[in-house]
Amino acid sequence: MEPKGLIFDIQSFSVHDGPGCRTKLLTPGPLTTTETVKREMMTDHCTWDDDYKQITQKIRRNLLKLAHVTEDEYTAVLMQGSGSFGVESVLTSVIGEDEKLLIVANGAYGERMKDIADHAKMQYSVYSVPYDQIPSAEEVEKILKNDPAITHVAMVHSETTSGILNDIESVSKVVKAAGKTMIVDAMSSFGGVDIPVGEWGIDFIISSANKCIQGVPGFSFILCNREKLTESKGKARSLALDLYDQWKTREVDGKWRFTSPPHTVLAFAKAMDELEEEGGIPARSKRYYRNNRLLIEKMKEMGIRPYIDEAHQGPIITTFFYPENHNFSFNEMYQFIKDRVYAIFPLNLTYADTFRIGNIGEIYEEDILKLVDIFHEFFQAMEKTA
Repeated sequence: MEPKGLIFDIQSFSVHDGPGCRTKLLTPGPLTTTETVKREMMTDHCTWDDDYKQITQKIRRNLLKLAHVTEDEYTAVLMQGSGSFGVESVLTSVIGEDEKLLIVANGAYGERMKDIADHAKMQYSVYSVPYDQIPSAEEVEKILKNDPAITHVAMVHSETTSGILNDIESVSKVVKAAGKTMIVDAMSSFGGVDIPVGEWGIDFIISSANKCIQGVPGFSFILCNREKLTESKGKARSLALDLYDQWKTREVDGKWRFTSPPHTVLAFAKAMDELEEEGGIPARSKRYYRNNRLLIEKMKEMGIRPYIDEAHQGPIITTFFYPENHNFSFNEMYQFIKDRVYAIFPLNLTYADTFRIGNIGEIYEEDILKLVDIFHEFFQAMEKTA
């Protein structure tokens, strides 16, 4: 049974006197963006203008490049709304009433797929493992052999419930070998972890503007195998989230099917340029991994253990256990950190007393060191009151 208890998302604030003060978020997204990305949102654009539509088309082409796929085999569809809108769009658009989904889950976001399937009255089954373990490709293979009715498989890559990074490569290859359709929620990993989508046999991969590409909230995006997307025509259970119709409208000239979020689009286009300037996914992934490993190392020095085994720890967010026999409440820790310009928000996602720290966005090693110093100060203060 999965551990369940109190988890915290931690946000940090860089404090400067005067109007230059800005917030830095240590979460899995929304995250802290650059000032240049923020400035892009100061421009108004008519969504019918050709130059705006060309920005959309450029984003679509560049997303395919990040995924190592060609326009002949794959296409990118931008979908208004948060990442969950993108996941729901795929699940309710590509799985027909006579088809069946296997949901592979080891966290809250895998379990959210079950909620989507329930609301859409889809046929599905669930293979779940505890939150601190990764699903087994061998077990998925066995399930597919025992249940030939399954036509689609969906799982999360970076499960931010815990920070675990699932082995989607092994699972995807098993699914492809069985002739099934593979759907991956790469919400908090795409752009921060290299994913060769075609090579691994992924048919639909979903992410969001406000994650590792370091844009702002407003739309999700789905990279789709063209053949599989074409086969989905007429299957959608929703008008607004119809993935096929969204794609066909966009293919004409880049015009969005319904009202688009232009300020988010402009910010995302700039964020993609900055990703390339940083050195692409390899360089950004290296920075995220350095942040993550430094954080774990420094927290261990204070006796704070990570929840996930190092072999499966992703670079996006880390869950830590509280110190053993801790003598402080959440409110005490919250107020101490808040007084030192950090804010902590509690989320009940697991059974253990843990807290989470994200390290993506415009976060660097100096940010991690500042955060660790504040935790060290707090733990020392609590020891003196014991």
